[in-house]
Amino acid sequence: MSTVGPGRPRKQQALRRGATARDEILDAAAELFTGQGFANTSTRAIADAVGIRQSSLYHHFSTKDEILGELLGGTVSTSLAFARAVHGHPGEAGRGPVAAAARLHAVVLFDGSQLCSSRWNLGVLYHLPEARAEIFQPFMEARKELRTIYGDLGRELTAVADSDVNLGETAFRLVESLINLRADGLISSDSAATTADTVMFLAGLRHELPAVRVTGGELIRRFGEPTPAAKSA
Repeated sequence: MSTVGPGRPRKQQALRRGATARDEILDAAAELFTGQGFANTSTRAIADAVGIRQSSLYHHFSTKDEILGELLGGTVSTSLAFARAVHGHPGEAGRGPVAAAARLHAVVLFDGSQLCSSRWNLGVLYHLPEARAEIFQPFMEARKELRTIYGDLGRELTAVADSDVNLGETAFRLVESLINLRADGLISSDSAATTADTVMFLAGLRHELPAVRVTGGELIRRFGEPTPAAKSA
């Protein structure tokens, strides 16, 4: 059982997933924020869901906004680290249309898998009015950087593929559409892979898709910790 610091005992045994009390608070907040809304969730409700006193929660987070900021950041940090690695090492996939396609396919698959397989559908919080506040600027900047990398990879692919579609922006929007599909209960185990493949269809690379999948899978194994959907690449 994790602890919350001297003089801050739990009310009961741990109720949440998490290696530490801080992780358990984040897990409870994620469930409540996505289930009943950010504005409708109090820090007392979060503490009760964890099984700790409200004062103990403040030992780890000073405000509810701080909790939201950490949750939002977690939705993009892993995908951004992977996208940076793929973007920063273009030679890892080789040259030519298949290589360019594989880089974008891998990023779409990896990012989409993160959104589909996370315990809670935190992407629904992206469009909260509160998410535009200054405290959340690190999250907004990280998301902007990820979108920029999508754009760069898309332009690289457009330059060698028979397509006039803005592939990077299209891919980014398709991945984020998975958030709404998940909210509607329409996500399946292959949703992220289908999204990545769809981008390749738009690029006119239907026949090259098997090779793209193989090369993209190698990038995921090289630069990322595969999620279940990505492992099948």
